[in-house]
Formats: sequence, C-alpha cells, structure tokens
Amino acid sequence: MSIWETIQVCLEAIVANRLRSALTMLGIIFGVGAVIGAVSLTAGARLATLKRFAAMGTNTLHIMPGQMRGPGPVGGGMGSASTLTLGDADALQQRVLGIEAVAPEVSTHAQVKAGGKNTSTSITGASDNYPAVENITLAQGRFFSADEVKQRRKVAVLGPTVVANIFGRGAVATGREIKIRGLTFDVIGVCATKGATGPFDPDDAVYIPLDTAIYRLIGSAGGTTHDTLNGLDVLVTDTGVADSVKRQIQALLRQRHKLKAGDSNDFMIMAAADIIQGEEASNQILTLLFSSIAIVSLLVGGIGIMNIMLVSVTERTREIGLRKALGATPRDILLQFLIESLTLSLAGGLVGVACGIGTAWLVRLFGLNSSVPVPWVALSFSFAAAVGIIFGLLPARKAAELDPVEALRHE
Repeated sequence: MSIWETIQVCLEAIVANRLRSALTMLGIIFGVGAVIGAVSLTAGARLATLKRFAAMGTNTLHIMPGQMRGPGPVGGGMGSASTLTLGDADALQQRVLGIEAVAPEVSTHAQVKAGGKNTSTSITGASDNYPAVENITLAQGRFFSADEVKQRRKVAVLGPTVVANIFGRGAVATGREIKIRGLTFDVIGVCATKGATGPFDPDDAVYIPLDTAIYRLIGSAGGTTHDTLNGLDVLVTDTGVADSVKRQIQALLRQRHKLKAGDSNDFMIMAAADIIQGEEASNQILTLLFSSIAIVSLLVGGIGIMNIMLVSVTERTREIGLRKALGATPRDILLQFLIESLTLSLAGGLVGVACGIGTAWLVRLFGLNSSVPVPWVALSFSFAAAVGIIFGLLPARKAAELDPVEALRHE
C-alpha cells in the first residue's frame, strides 16, 4: 500500500468521525495557541520597553529624589522627598567626568486650555538643553533658549498628543496661545512624534522654561524653597562610561547631602540600560511561565489523541483483521494509525497557530503591544507534530500487533 493511499484512508477515517476528531484536536489547538499568544504578548512588551527607552535615550541617566521618611516604618514612595537641588545640577555638570549635559526639571499635572477645549497633561519645567538630554526633536518651531529660561518667559513647547487634543490632529500650533492655571503661554514649538507604548505616552506633555515653572506656575518640588527639583536627567558622553559616571554621581551627591557611611542614599539613579535589562529578565520569566503552562496543555492534548486512537483501534479491530487478511503488513497498519495521529496533531497545530496569531492581533485593539515571533511559531508547530507522533505510537503499535484471525472474530 502506497503512502498516498495510506493518507487517503487516514483522511477518510478522520472525516467519518468529524466531531470526535475536532474534540481530539482541542488540546493541541489550545496548547499551540496559548504558546504563541503568550510569547507574542511578552515579545510585544519587550519591544515596547526598548522603544520607550530608545525614545528617551539609552545613554541617559535619570536621577530621582529619595523616599520621604515618616515616624516608624511609615514613608512615602520613591521621589516623595525633596533632596535634589539646582546646586546639585551645577555640581554634577562641573565636577563629574563623562557628562555632556545635565537637565534639571520640575513637573506636575494640570489642565491646558485653548479655544474652548482643554486636556489634562503633564507640565514639565525644563532647561534649554532638555531636548539634547531627552532625545527630543521638533516638528514645528523651536525649543526655548537659555535667556528665555532666565527671563522666566511664558513660552511653551507642546507634545503632538496635546496639539491633537486642543487644536486638532496635524494643526499648526506655533504662534497660538494656551492657558495653564490662568497663565497665558505662547506656543513656540511642537515636538516630533515618539509614539505611545501602552499606557505611557511621551507625546502627551507640555514643556515650559524651568524658572517660569518654579517662580510662576508650579513652584519647586519641596514647596518651601526655589531650588528643589523633581529630577535630574544626565546625558553621558558615551554609554561605555555610564557605570563610571553613575559611581561619580553617587559619591558626589552623598558628599553634598552630607550622608554618613551607614546612611542610605536619599536619591535614586536609574540607567535606561539597567531598566531594559530588568524588563527583559521579567519578560523571559513570564515567557517561560506561560510556555510551561501551554506545554502542559499540549501534553494533555497528546494524551487525548492517544486515548481516542486507542478507542479507534478497538472500534476498527475487524477492519484491521480484514486488511491483514488481504495482505497488509504490520508496517502498513502501524503507518496508517501513526499518520492518522500525526494528521490530527498537525491540523490542531495549524488551527492553534491561527488562533495564537489572531489573539496577538486582537489584543492590539485594546491598546496592548504584541509581536509574533516566527521561531516560536515554528517551534510550537513542531512540538505539536512531535506530540502526534509520540502519543500516536502506542495505539499504532497495538493495531500493528493484532492477530488477524482474532481480529476477524472480534465483535
């Protein structure tokens, strides 16, 4: 009996029992679909993280104030204390080797109004070198100058999301006015689009001169003096010296903040590379976790295939005996049932791949990131094929070893 004839017999047997065949494939479908869906979500999260920090600049260090301490174990979150000052920014620029620029900032959330429309967005008071440090490019106009910062000018640079919300998508915003907490600002520039990554949208922001923010709009981070900051962003000359710069910054800030040897830092230094590494480690753990669960589903599906194939061998015992009586060899019988098991597994794998890819595309409608990795698709499909062969081998051997005389007598 040729391979093609054997495949035809297998397909006829599968089609003759459509419902049972479909139920048999469910375990494989769920397993393959779960693997691809889970890996697509974690891969999408990884790409979103890389995109986010590429937009912020991978050679940038972010320094945040420390944690405010209360009585006993009570304390605020990181950034709740007011431990960074303009003096710190000046000292870092002058005394730390490997720093190209330091950009101090204060920030808050506020309503921005224009022409009867308003939107709630982040307001950042920044220095004139902020675009270089944060990798910001402009689509319209310009960024404010050092003189405008010193003179506390009421000028603003908008993110494209803010422009879309109050002026309309694609509108020319330069030369127009906005109001923030009752103060009128002239729009002098619009940032180029960086693109949102999940809930984080770097385009939903308004930038104003640092001194304007401190003395006219936001105030300082501490609220009691005019030199405390919400953060410092440091542009390193080269990513290769980032660790050295980080150590120098830590030593200098500890000295300036008069911290003793046993005291904890009252600030936190975050490097984009460190955060990316941490995110990738978390994504790898999630991928392994989800994949392990999905592999269990595949194994359960394989057991289901083996169970149904054993039932099929019992039901078709007389057919097997008749084929052997007509000259079919044990190899022909083995191959027939093995191909039938493999076909069920491969069909389930194909449907599972389609479901997994469909799930990856569907989650994008809900604002989640996903990316379908082709190697994982191939690996999942190959694993499904292996499951079909391994779990189909026992029923196939049982059918091949049946005695033809006893098989023909089977009721």
